[in-house]
Amino acid sequence: MSSNRIGEEEWRLRQELADCYRLFAQLGWGEAIFNHITLRVPGPERHYLINPFGLMYEEVTPENLVKIDLDGAPVGASEHPVNPAGFIIHGAIHRAREDAHCIMHVHTTAGVAVACKRDGLSHDNFYGAMFEGRVAYHDFEGISVHPEEQPRLVRSLGDKDVLILRNHGLLVLGEDLPHAFRWLWSLQRACEVQCQAGALAGPDIPIADEVRRASTRDARDFAAGTTARLMFDAMVRRMRAERGNA
Repeated sequence: MSSNRIGEEEWRLRQELADCYRLFAQLGWGEAIFNHITLRVPGPERHYLINPFGLMYEEVTPENLVKIDLDGAPVGASEHPVNPAGFIIHGAIHRAREDAHCIMHVHTTAGVAVACKRDGLSHDNFYGAMFEGRVAYHDFEGISVHPEEQPRLVRSLGDKDVLILRNHGLLVLGEDLPHAFRWLWSLQRACEVQCQAGALAGPDIPIADEVRRASTRDARDFAAGTTARLMFDAMVRRMRAERGNA
């Protein structure tokens, strides 16, 4: 596949998504050949791009990304299969949420650890305070390969942009890839700090509700402009430099 065979905007999105997969690999957010970042392409059908099943994140390229429909069927020719969990979770949310242009799902150690805690995400640290009122939870039903779970996933998510899959991992959706990345990065940092703080003796210092609300509002206002794009592009530049522009 080449840029000559698809539209200019889809090719740009393929390049951006491939960069994101390789960035995840650099950050240690990959999970062997599992988990997904999906990105919608232009058009009313809500087709989206997903990683080829069987490749490591650092092997993903603009050319080998697979375009699928909401039922997980490939759109056009592809030599790679698709992991069923990719369309059970991602397809359900892409179908239900017009604003879900990009969805990121990870099993980072800190993220799964927080997902295993009864009280879920703490809002009593710098990063966690950015997510006051933004987090939904979905109870664990086993490996997400059964279509009947899809409506329950959508109900659990509601109108939120962050979903903690209990005992499972983290999910973030965004209006585009840089915004989804910016919030997943912040959520991952919140989980890491929560795990480290929990390992120290003594109680945590609580943050007042009004300060949490203000932190969430200010963080969203700050990210509403070009911040997410600037952050993502900067991290991609560093990743490329460290990979030798591979």
